[in-house]
Amino acid sequence: NLDEPIEGPLWRLEQLGGEPAAAGGDPQRQPQLRFERANGRVSGSGGCNSLTGSFERSGSALRLSQLASTRMACTDPALGNKEQQFFAALQATASYRLQSPTRLALLDASGRTVATLSTAR
Repeated sequence: NLDEPIEGPLWRLEQLGGEPAAAGGDPQRQPQLRFERANGRVSGSGGCNSLTGSFERSGSALRLSQLASTRMACTDPALGNKEQQFFAALQATASYRLQSPTRLALLDASGRTVATLSTAR
């Protein structure tokens, strides 16, 4: 079902580009996203900084806009680097594909998967 909703659950980053997101460490610091149907808002975290914005979804097209994040420095440079890549992937997102009810792929305009997220339903 293409129009299966992505709104509601908390999606945790699983892969960024082709690289697995390091699963170790504090799950609270894992990049994550939540889409809220009621107000068309997206919120989440890159690991250090929280993120908010709005999203529009029609069919498989998905656009995230007005993304803003807090500007705290990450104590861990690798985490900061991953966060920057995650935020860039969100800004590049043009569509999505549910690979399963618990796996969400974000795709850029050329159809390349920029991030894969999963949810524990």
